[in-house]
Amino acid sequence: MENKTQNYIAYFDETGDDGNNTNSSDTFLLTSMYMPMNSWQKNYEIMTDLKKNLKDKYGFYIKEEMHTKHFLCDKDPYRKYNWTKEQKQKILVEFTLAISKLDAKLINVMIDKRKIKKPNYKVLENALTYNIQRIENDSNGKWNYIIITDKGRISPMRKTARSIRAYNPIHSKFSTEVTNQPIKNLIEDILEKDSKESHFIQVCDFVSYFTHLYQKCCVEKQPFPNRVANCIDDNFISRVLQTLKSKDKLNLNANKKDTFGIVKYPR
Repeated sequence: MENKTQNYIAYFDETGDDGNNTNSSDTFLLTSMYMPMNSWQKNYEIMTDLKKNLKDKYGFYIKEEMHTKHFLCDKDPYRKYNWTKEQKQKILVEFTLAISKLDAKLINVMIDKRKIKKPNYKVLENALTYNIQRIENDSNGKWNYIIITDKGRISPMRKTARSIRAYNPIHSKFSTEVTNQPIKNLIEDILEKDSKESHFIQVCDFVSYFTHLYQKCCVEKQPFPNRVANCIDDNFISRVLQTLKSKDKLNLNANKKDTFGIVKYPR
């Protein structure tokens, strides 16, 4: 992705519970998508065209939010559409292909709560820090960016972002040395927006949930969540991520050791 402007905009959404216990979820996955601001209008048009096509082909209301987990589990408000399995798969494919056309990059950070050893480990705060660090690395001082996230977690996210502007410890790959590399290119406090009003937060939701499914069902070979297996299989999940990878949407430098660049902590 070319640097077309000195300013970028990043969107965030998550899958899983950010408590440091495994009662409701084994993992917490935070996804970001960032783009040059002068690509925003073109990206917006790609997503609005997608919604129009889905309305024409499948009756999918244009203002209906794509909440991927609920979509796959056939929960409200999607149950009223009475789509077949094949129709739902086609909708997911069209959504994936639209994302692959965006002038944007995606970063996925997964916190494996089963590996947490510290009782005071802050799941959301660490996931956000690791994600911002990688956006910062990609900027390499050439552009600034703002962050917009879904409603619900704005207070700890703002506090974390403010904190790493002053103190952002980076551990050396070659020694035990720790250096402070404050975040310098993030502009303003993190802002919030209702996901219903943002195509791009919905994109993050889509990618986040499919990345979660990939880890759970394809890597760990765990059972599929209830009802999800009625719609897709592990091959479908892998093809979604492979499509995004082949179209250079995934920031593979986020974790060069992972096939899809997924950042995983604790190590």
